[in-house]
Amino acid sequence: MKITAADQQLLSVLRENARASTAEIARRLKLSRTTVQSRIERLQRSGVIAGYTVRVHDQAEIGHIRAHIMITVLPKQMPAVVETLRAMPELRSLHSVSGPFDLVALGVAPSVGEMDELTDRIGAIDGVERTTSSIILSAKFDR
Repeated sequence: MKITAADQQLLSVLRENARASTAEIARRLKLSRTTVQSRIERLQRSGVIAGYTVRVHDQAEIGHIRAHIMITVLPKQMPAVVETLRAMPELRSLHSVSGPFDLVALGVAPSVGEMDELTDRIGAIDGVERTTSSIILSAKFDR
């Protein structure tokens, strides 16, 4: 399905607040409520909108340490490593990337010590060659 510029704007509003009412979205986009509703339904039917999720407010995890954890995986070990990482609730996302690392994970832990323990657990996974972490100091924006 081709995503139009109007669809992109709609998706951007939904990323900010997927619980916004159709009327509120319509006002922001200067479209009719019916148009917004039909676009949302079309995007859902076509699979562009695959689902909705919860975004936890930063204040709920105030003081938590967030880090990008770059992971190098031994050849042919990727599927097993990914499944082991998927089971770690401290990891919020995992991306396959190009460059010197194979994966980048977003980890969240209540303290520096627990982040250290998380990176040690990741490094101990069979098939993980090495990890490098970067603590996130602040988010400039998040969509």
